[in-house]
Parts: sequence; C-alpha cells; structure tokens
Amino acid sequence: MKYTFRRVIPQLKVEEQSPLFNNRVRFIVDAQLPKKLSDFFITQGFDSIHTLDLPDKNATTDKYIITLAENENRILITKDDDFLRSFMISKKPEKLVLVKTGNIRNTDLIELFETGLSSIVSLLRECSLIEITQNEIIVHS
Repeated sequence: MKYTFRRVIPQLKVEEQSPLFNNRVRFIVDAQLPKKLSDFFITQGFDSIHTLDLPDKNATTDKYIITLAENENRILITKDDDFLRSFMISKKPEKLVLVKTGNIRNTDLIELFETGLSSIVSLLRECSLIEITQNEIIVHS
C-alpha cells in the first residue's frame, strides 16, 4: 500500500491518546542518517537516540543496534538494507522504518518526517515495516 505525503496526511489521523503517540514511541536513528533527525524527534516529544549517543558511536554493530531496539522497544530508522534483510529473515527489529530517499539535504529529510510524522506513527501502530521515499510512504505487510 502506498500513500503520497499529500494524500496520507488527511487520510490518517493520530489521536493524542494513542499508545504509540507522544512519549511512548521510542526511536533509534542509525548512523547513515543525521543526528539532527533524532534531535527533531526529541523536539516533537518522542524518546529518540542516535548511534552517536551510543558508546561505540557510529561504529556500533548492527547486532547491538537490533538488540537495543528490541530491549528498549525502539523503532529503528535506517537507510541500511542490512537491517531490512535482518527484518525479513528474523523479524528483528520488530519495527523498521527504511529511508529510501537517496541523497537529499538534511533539512529536506527532516521536512519529510515533519510532514508525515503523525501518519508514520499511525501506520506503525498497524504494521512493522514502512518505507519512506521523497514522495510517498510505502506500507509493507
């Protein structure tokens, strides 16, 4: 199922009482994405960490990131297809957001998440894997 960023916003509404909304949603942002994305989630009231916040920083292993996501119930946001393979084989991490925007400016990336944030959170209530491109949110079931 695909949603364009323009279409998805009016179609999906996240109630403030939603258990996955506000502080209960926890993110971990992988090394291939800017720390500013994690900082953006924090400004929106979410619990978010970036691999730079971890002891081994951006050299943190995929295994450690997956374990941390599982142990702390975090949604992993990444560009790394290795995490997609892990998800497809073992369903770990439990929730994955795959960013497939290509190389875009950090401000444009954050704007995409800002535009689609409530929809992304809403979609993650119902599914475990979503893909974000420059134009759409793709739900994989």
